[in-house]
Amino acid sequence: MCSVNVLYDDRMNVELRYLRALVAVVDSQTFTDAAIDLGTSQAAVSRSVAALERALGLRILQRTTRNVTPTAAGQRIIEHARRVLDEVALLEREAKDQSGELRVSYAWSALGRRTVTLQHKWDEAHPGVRLIWVQSNAPAGGLANGSVEVAVVRRRPVNDNRFASTLIGTESRYAAIAKADPLARRRFLRLSDFSGRTIAVDHRTGTTTEDLWSDESRPALVRLVQGVDEWLTLISTGQAMGMSSEATAAQNPRPGIVYRPVRDAPPISVFLASWKDDPSVLVSDFTRLAREAFVPEQPAL
Repeated sequence: MCSVNVLYDDRMNVELRYLRALVAVVDSQTFTDAAIDLGTSQAAVSRSVAALERALGLRILQRTTRNVTPTAAGQRIIEHARRVLDEVALLEREAKDQSGELRVSYAWSALGRRTVTLQHKWDEAHPGVRLIWVQSNAPAGGLANGSVEVAVVRRRPVNDNRFASTLIGTESRYAAIAKADPLARRRFLRLSDFSGRTIAVDHRTGTTTEDLWSDESRPALVRLVQGVDEWLTLISTGQAMGMSSEATAAQNPRPGIVYRPVRDAPPISVFLASWKDDPSVLVSDFTRLAREAFVPEQPAL
């Protein structure tokens, strides 16, 4: 992580962590979610934003019990902060392109059963370049702060004009059920099997939303979770069911949980996101290999 200070004059010292905290709060709308995105505490985010406001001598955010909104002056500061962070991220990407590694983020699972195959193909094609997988719950998978060069994104493209999202394939949906649940004895499930049940959902990084179900077959209760570990714990203890991609089923086995395909659920789109202005050959080649990993193997003649 870059630790360069942005100096404006002898009296003003604005650190990059202040700018990152500000942008994270604005993007996530809460200090709590910003802390999750940055991998730090809510108190640290609050201190950074307060320090930035003191350094600049103006109020940037209006805080209420329900939301956080920029002031008029704060809106302009936020635009400048984004430009500064984009330039820093560009510098970091340029350096990493020469460092002999490519960092790829994912929220719950990389590419499931395809991950190992893709890793082997990458090692063969680029023996001197390490492929590093990084778990990230940030909205853009860590692209915005320069911690990764590529992000695996499911269900929909990244909603940020700075990034390009490339569709590389689709995955089936699987139900996650406690082993003691009677539904675990079935070979497959249907959406109607969730009717009247409690379902665990992560609105930030998960792939399941309540609009998958019709009013007649909708789950009775939604339990909100943050991240795959909390999701798995809730399901393994029999407090909820879950639904996710086939990659989650492949990469997240857990004692007390069984995964079953949901036959009538629509597939999940899988995208790779990267910076639009990134000319990296490594990113392009990784995208090509990832797309090939989703092509069904042809049977031998």
